[in-house]
Amino acid sequence: MASAKSATSIHDVAAFHALSEPGRRLLAARVRYLDCGKGAPVLSKGQRVSGAFVVMSGQLRVFTLTSEGQEATLYTIHPHETCVLALNCIFNDLRYPAWVEAGPPTRLAMIPGAAFRSLFDAEPAIRNMTVQAFSMLVFRLMTELEVVHAYRLDRRLANFLLLHASTDGVVRMTQQEIASHLGTTREVVARVLGQLAAAGRIRTGRRQIAITDPVRLARDVKAVTADA
Repeated sequence: MASAKSATSIHDVAAFHALSEPGRRLLAARVRYLDCGKGAPVLSKGQRVSGAFVVMSGQLRVFTLTSEGQEATLYTIHPHETCVLALNCIFNDLRYPAWVEAGPPTRLAMIPGAAFRSLFDAEPAIRNMTVQAFSMLVFRLMTELEVVHAYRLDRRLANFLLLHASTDGVVRMTQQEIASHLGTTREVVARVLGQLAAAGRIRTGRRQIAITDPVRLARDVKAVTADA
């Protein structure tokens, strides 16, 4: 795929050329720009996503971790492209399920979630951009998810909680439902949840689990540990 030229304004990006005049005014009023240095973290696993971002120049790397704790790139985001996982979060009230960092120095256009959803509802060009982004990456993501599920149980459970928490940091599932997803028993899930609660990562309640320390929980997933 040929590289797109760097853009100085979101209106220079082809996907936004066909916006209606109200759409252009909304975008101009709400968009903001962010400059990231080489290797700078942009999003972390378990973080709330405030909106959609479009790469203006540079490149972003979206990555997860293998069962051995090694970084594995899911995909890179090139100029004039947006992040599929961030779009999924703002449309489905989820936290970000991976890590993102800048490759070279990178400039981003950030569109708040409410504004992007309004543009999606009103503007065919934004709907087309979103569908194309999902279509391009879905098979690659499915392959990587198989690797993620190879974590040992304590890391798989921490990963599961981060993936399924709503924006208020709560997973509204029973221990049995979680056990069914992970292919284990409720008793084993209860034991590991107890360990996470004792470590201050979560707080358990009736039919729900609140993530109290998403940064440390994500660090647990990322940490290299020996198999039990």
